Amino acid sequence: MAWRQILFSNRRLISAPSNLSVPTGFASFSSKSSPYIVKVGIPEFLNGVGKGVETHVEKLESEIGDFSKLLVTRTLKLKKLGIPCKHRKLILKYTHKYRLGLWRPRAEPVKA
Repeated sequence: MAWRQILFSNRRLISAPSNLSVPTGFASFSSKSSPYIVKVGIPEFLNGVGKGVETHVEKLESEIGDFSKLLVTRTLKLKKLGIPCKHRKLILKYTHKYRLGLWRPRAEPVKA
């Protein structure tokens, strides 16, 4: 029923004179996220995750080096670096969310 209403309303809009400004009724959505204000590196990312993961900053910076490489790092590489299971899970969870644009670290760290 809803599809019929959408199709019929679109036919009326198409047959309307072009000199009238008639809204189409469809919202424009964008899949691109807004650009980040703060440059995110490995230390900012791990501090944003929190929960003890920030203790591995030096190890990850020396072995992985770049934040873009951290985003595609797999669990076996993190395991070889000696990162505990719970921290590996958190790092992988938040890198996935970051890649999808669902999460980003705060500009200022939250004070406890």
